[in-house]
Amino acid sequence: MTPIEQMNWMQVEAYLQHDDRCVLPLGSTEQHAYLSLAVDNILPSKLAHEAAAPLGIPVFPVLPYGITPYFRAYPGSVTLRVQTYLSVVRDLLDGLHEQGFRRILIVNGHGGNSPALGFSAEWMADHPGTQVKFHNWWNAPRVWAQVQATDTNASHASWMENFPWTRLEGAAMPDAEKGAVNLDRLRLLSPQALRNYLGEGNYGGRFQRPDEDMQAIWDVAVQETRELLDGGWIE
Repeated sequence: MTPIEQMNWMQVEAYLQHDDRCVLPLGSTEQHAYLSLAVDNILPSKLAHEAAAPLGIPVFPVLPYGITPYFRAYPGSVTLRVQTYLSVVRDLLDGLHEQGFRRILIVNGHGGNSPALGFSAEWMADHPGTQVKFHNWWNAPRVWAQVQATDTNASHASWMENFPWTRLEGAAMPDAEKGAVNLDRLRLLSPQALRNYLGEGNYGGRFQRPDEDMQAIWDVAVQETRELLDGGWIE
């Protein structure tokens, strides 16, 4: 494992003499019902580290704030404006490019950060020779297939984000399955109206499933992410 936190600048400079890959996790600090407010930071960061570890590729710290205006009525949920967010992503990509990184894997942990996907294509067009892969880990083909094979009722703040490392000690989970919310209606609501409609924050599904189910999904996620790092780049 090669987290940037455990490297100094000289080690990064030496690494860039023989490799130009890195990982940039993107997250968000927002409500996840009974789970940690940092679920979308914990998952892409942990996944990036586990995927990159055998390859010796450096992983930068997760960007812990994203685009989540709809959750503003939930205390602890902090959002950036779209323009601000894309400016931050631009500055990060510019900085990585300036220092010599040419193959960048973005591991995204929050669906609301999707404007960065389109932006990354624009940024690449302005930086010939540098490649950026944008990876929504939770709905990547093999991960999503594993999720659906486990339980088709899966969504934000439900069992599919409930891993041992996103649970909070002492926060009991309801032993129940919540029906899927109406997403078309949800998108039209103000933050307070959304909270009134959504309640605790789960978009639909059970609140928890056995750890064996979650580990099976996680193993697929690590392998799928590692393969993106290890191959598929244009030489």
